[in-house]
Amino acid sequence: MIDGDAAPQQPDIILCPGGPMLLRGDHVVQSPDGTSARTTRPVSAVCRCGKSASQPWCDGTHKVIPRKDLP
Repeated sequence: MIDGDAAPQQPDIILCPGGPMLLRGDHVVQSPDGTSARTTRPVSAVCRCGKSASQPWCDGTHKVIPRKDLP
């Protein structure tokens, strides 16, 4: 049952179409080389296109990649 007075819950993970995965709160992210990194911001952007120079974090590179080449 949903309480009408309760504030709606915000999701921990949001997938942005053609862009990064946004993580809200504390998470540990593993980069492709196996290195683990803890999120340090209220919302962190994780690369999903695989082209970021700052893996595992998104650096906006997906914005210059043709959409047909994005996962």
